[in-house]
Order: sequence, then structure tokens, then C-alpha cells
Amino acid sequence: MKNLYLKLLLGLLALSACDLEQEVEIDLPDYEIRPVLEAYIEPGERYRLLLTRSAGYFATLPSLDNLLEDLLLDSAEVTITHNGVDYVLESTLLFDPTTQKIYNYAAGMNDLVPTESDLPFVLNITLPNGETIEAETRLLPQVEIDSVVIEFPETGQPDDTLARALTYITDDPTTDNYYRRMLHLNSLDSLPEQDFVTDDRLVEDSVVVFGTGFDFAVGDTLLTTLFHISEDYATYLESVGGASAANGNPFGQPSPVISNLRGTANALGIFTGLVSFRRNDIVTRN
Repeated sequence: MKNLYLKLLLGLLALSACDLEQEVEIDLPDYEIRPVLEAYIEPGERYRLLLTRSAGYFATLPSLDNLLEDLLLDSAEVTITHNGVDYVLESTLLFDPTTQKIYNYAAGMNDLVPTESDLPFVLNITLPNGETIEAETRLLPQVEIDSVVIEFPETGQPDDTLARALTYITDDPTTDNYYRRMLHLNSLDSLPEQDFVTDDRLVEDSVVVFGTGFDFAVGDTLLTTLFHISEDYATYLESVGGASAANGNPFGQPSPVISNLRGTANALGIFTGLVSFRRNDIVTRN
């Protein structure tokens, strides 16, 4: 046993005498700048989208004076076709205070997305260099929130002044459905308390329940939003989350963003219908 300790000690001394630091140079390939698209078909809203360009991880950040000019991709020909009508989206600059999103292409003020339609929406974009972006989507049926139940712990329990919220919806068992659930506290301007994507593969008896922790006080306003989304949008959101996580982890595997865009431009992003249902509930103790 003494010999074993002695060998270990000698080994540690030998390691301490070694130079364990070594610089390694890695040749990174040149980054390919790609178009980036966010386009949501929302019932009752104008046809609009955001078209920008990506940037390399080590690229120099644009100055504030040239921020929009460097990020936005203008001078593209953009049309969305629905029910035989071509809606031309012109270059502009819009800000939606509800979603906190910026758009740089939009159709006319009276060119609104229908509230209901089974027909496809077809996107065609021709960039200034002649490359194209193409995509297609549909509006899904709205799924309503059946109820939001506020529950407090039994009186006398620790922290019995805080409540949780249980959100109930009815799922259609005859189709594969995907949902995005968002929960804001007191204002849509705040960061969401919850924001996640789920499907109905594990749903039993057609009832879906979204829960929270015991985090809300009497008087709080809970703004619950339910989006009935397509599978490609669910895949896109999950891939964006994976890419964001991998981007902050030097030891993680690369995670590509999975888009539903076609065409010659090799663009990133999403073109999808966005149908939502929202309700507000004030936390009270019955």
C-alpha cells in the first residue's frame, strides 16, 4: 500500500512539472450569409413579414446608425397568393406593439388575412440577386381555452397565499395537433412566465391541462395565450431553442435551425399560419 501511495505521489509531481497549456489554431470556414425570414399569417391582420440577413458569430456588430440598414434585406419582390389573388408586399417599416415585432414588408392597409379559410397561402420572394424563397402554409382551426382554474394550497400550508393556474383545453383526437402555450403576468409587454411547444401524443380523454407553480398572488392578472400551430412551426421553434442552447455551449453539438422554406436562396426562417385564443384571469381567493 505504501508503494502505491509513493507511485501516485511521483505521478502527480511529474504532471505538475509538465507544461499542460498549448495553443491550438482552428481554421474556421468562411460564414455564408443567408436570408432570414419571419412571416406569420394572422387572421384579421395585414399581410406582413420581416426579411433580414444572418451574420457570422464573430462578425463585427453594426453601429447604431447603420443597424437597420445592415440587418434588413430590402428591394425584394414579395407576393403572397391566396384564393387566386396576389397580394404584393412593399418595402416599409412597421412595429407591432402587441407582439413587439418589426416588419419591413407589408401589403396595403385593406389587404387583411381572412378570419377563416381552408385554402393555402403561397409565398414567393425574389431577392435583388435573383435568388428565390418559396413556402406554403394554411390557417388551422382555432382551439379555445375551456377554463383556467386558480388553486391555492390548503390553509395553513407554507406559502398558502400564492396560487397556481391550471389551463384546460379540449383536443381533437382525430388529428395530430401541436400547441404553443404562453402565459404572461399582468402585461403582454413583459417576458412570458411560460412559453413552450407541445403535441397531443400523450393526451388521454381529449383533455389537455397546462399547469404552473404556486407563483401568483391575489390581484395578479394572468394572460393565457394558446396557439394551434403546424408541425413544421413546432419543429422550427424547437430547433431554434436547440440552436440557442448550443450557441452558448462550447462543448455542445451544433444544432441547425429547421425551416419550412424552399427556393434557391437557402434561407432560414418560417412562413406559417398563426391562429390563437387568449383570455385574461385575475387571481382571486374564493
